[in-house]
Amino acid sequence: MTKTHALGLAITLAGVLALAVALSAQYFGGLSPCALCLIARWPYRIAIIFGVLALILPPRYGRYAVWLGCACFLADTAVAALHVGVELGWWKSPLPECTAPSLAGLTGADLLAALPDKPITPCDQPVYLIPGVKFSMAAMNLVYAATLSLALLRLLTDRKKS
Repeated sequence: MTKTHALGLAITLAGVLALAVALSAQYFGGLSPCALCLIARWPYRIAIIFGVLALILPPRYGRYAVWLGCACFLADTAVAALHVGVELGWWKSPLPECTAPSLAGLTGADLLAALPDKPITPCDQPVYLIPGVKFSMAAMNLVYAATLSLALLRLLTDRKKS
């Protein structure tokens, strides 16, 4: 297995692991994702595609897929950093879904009509995977995505032939 193919496999497995943890926390752990959480899943989905491409393409072309997979992890690092900043109150979320709607001037019937089908989790309230440990899912994602990005960048810029 070439270095490019190995990196493609690593990207694929890293993306699958991230999505597996997020979906398990949602469906088996009962944690409800916010809008930023849902957006943070997309770079992993796209990285999986690039990882598979790096696995099936010849190394000469697969290397481009590995770089694009790394870009996906960098994009997720940015989304996670934005989310952590929102949780810590450093800035407001740019997504309208993350803020509570204005209810001023609405009648009781209007309020009932405006209720969503299922509860919406606000982006500024941290969700903790491990009870008692004040390290949010967004913070875990930030550490994970940043570590993946830095490791891939290090391996991609290594002078050894792939």
